[in-house]
Amino acid sequence: MSFFSLLLNVLWILFGGLWMALGWWVAAIIMAITIIGLPWARAAFNIGFYAFLPFGQTAISRDVYTGRDDVGTGALGTIGNIIWFVLAGWWLALAHLITAVGLAITIIGIPFAWAHLKLAGIALWPIGKMIVPTDDLRHT
Repeated sequence: MSFFSLLLNVLWILFGGLWMALGWWVAAIIMAITIIGLPWARAAFNIGFYAFLPFGQTAISRDVYTGRDDVGTGALGTIGNIIWFVLAGWWLALAHLITAVGLAITIIGIPFAWAHLKLAGIALWPIGKMIVPTDDLRHT
């Protein structure tokens, strides 16, 4: 992780990133307790880690990154993502989008607004995605 990414992540954590990540993790635990929500719990845990340290990381489809399909990147993953989108994804993405617009008003808030936009994108369709360091993408 570059110094700039580290600095942005520290500022992110201090100014709300920790609470955002904790919110995702609490949601993941609630989903896991229901047992039916296990596929979404895994996605929520991944998003929580991404929400904790968004700078220097990116979300990418597992089949693109690994070169092979799995349950989350196939038809079952698509069905799971549709259910996720209807029940939680659209309003989570909307919340990130609204926060991003508010942050983008200030110059200092622009990097944090960008992080919220990245989180909004993954909040819409999380199953079958993985979080990887952006440095890994340069080597593939």
